[in-house]
Amino acid sequence: MLQSKETNLGEDRVGRLFFALAVPAITSQVVNALYNMVDRMYIGHIPGNGAAALTGVGVAFPLIMIISAFAALVSMGGAPRASIMMGKGDTEQANKILGNCFTALVITSVVLTAVTMLFCEPLLMLFGASANTIVYAKAYMMIYAAGTIFVQLTLGMNAFISAQGFSRISMLTVIIGAITNIVLDPILIFGFNMGVRGAALATVLSQAVSTVWVLLFLSGKKSQLRLHPKYFNINTKILFPALALGVAPFIMQSTESLLVLCFNSSLLKYGGDLAVGAMTILSSVMQFSMLPLQGLTQGAQPIISFNYGAGKIDRVKQAFRLLLVCCLVYSTTMWLLCMVAPQMFAAIFTSDPALTQITVWALRIYIAAVFLMGAQLACQQTFIALGNAKISTFLALLRKIILLIPLIYILPNFFGNQVFAVFVAEPIADTISVLTTVILFFRFFRQVEKQQVHA
Repeated sequence: MLQSKETNLGEDRVGRLFFALAVPAITSQVVNALYNMVDRMYIGHIPGNGAAALTGVGVAFPLIMIISAFAALVSMGGAPRASIMMGKGDTEQANKILGNCFTALVITSVVLTAVTMLFCEPLLMLFGASANTIVYAKAYMMIYAAGTIFVQLTLGMNAFISAQGFSRISMLTVIIGAITNIVLDPILIFGFNMGVRGAALATVLSQAVSTVWVLLFLSGKKSQLRLHPKYFNINTKILFPALALGVAPFIMQSTESLLVLCFNSSLLKYGGDLAVGAMTILSSVMQFSMLPLQGLTQGAQPIISFNYGAGKIDRVKQAFRLLLVCCLVYSTTMWLLCMVAPQMFAAIFTSDPALTQITVWALRIYIAAVFLMGAQLACQQTFIALGNAKISTFLALLRKIILLIPLIYILPNFFGNQVFAVFVAEPIADTISVLTTVILFFRFFRQVEKQQVHA
């Protein structure tokens, strides 16, 4: 189970390293998505009120995404910076980053728990809860909020395991949580007749088990980065640069809920419930198909960050090229599948002829530029891996906030088919953001190469 040989990020062959780290990362992403689906399947089969309970938990999901985004704010900035410091041979500084991020996650957990519990009902109503579903959404969220610390520490600290190259250990964190959750769900939901509260408790307990696993590893002998109380005192000069770098992944994750609201409100206005139903399917297809891309970028991050810190620019370039090629091949394959066989994807989610028809039509429009997204994610995540907070934050804002959300509302004023106009906002935003990202990336990377030559 545990790795018998520690991965050497600075010496092992880049190709072997990349796939050794990326495959477990992709597995983690897929397992996490699947066990969330299983969770919802159990809730949907609660006798008598399964449909309302499922809708209530669905309403709570955007709030859960925002809570998880705070773990990304701390860890997805802290982990690359720790990798860079390890590449420089400064393990002491890397441990200080780990310790500061641990404390920040604990503080964030306390604040999020208090805010969620105090304002649970108005927040859920904001995300679309109704008089029929608020009771289920609130019942789920109140228990979930009580276990926020486990969610934050599992997600946040697991990134520091990946940052050292221990991708199998990181994958096991997710698998252990998934298995625990799947086992506890039927016991608590049906066996103890707890309903949605049982589902929430199963999630909290599974995250608690994962937290113990993560903390034991980061306190043990195998980990180069060690959790130690002497590093827990907050030092703003250590923590703030990590938070600045984490702003980009925070924006990318937290704005997903806002994006869904914008799409749905506009589509409801111009196309009614069928258009909203199609959008639900499209976003599900997009989110699930993007998981391997996220796994690929997670696999490349420790290699790029460590070797950048070590001044091994040739290895950084090698890792980036491999990441770019793999991401482009995957995104182009997904694009071709959606273009050639959109019916296949629609059939996974619906058998309704009317909904299938609009979904097939909309999918080809919505993913028209998806083949470019491989370059977008490869470049954007490499900015984060290289520690560039300013550009990575700008790019995170560019696609969704600066381009996509305004286009959703502006384009229907210029097209006869207003539903088409809403869906086409996605490929237009994708194309502009990809071109901007690629241009900025190669300009920045040339500067990095010059700095290394002069150094």
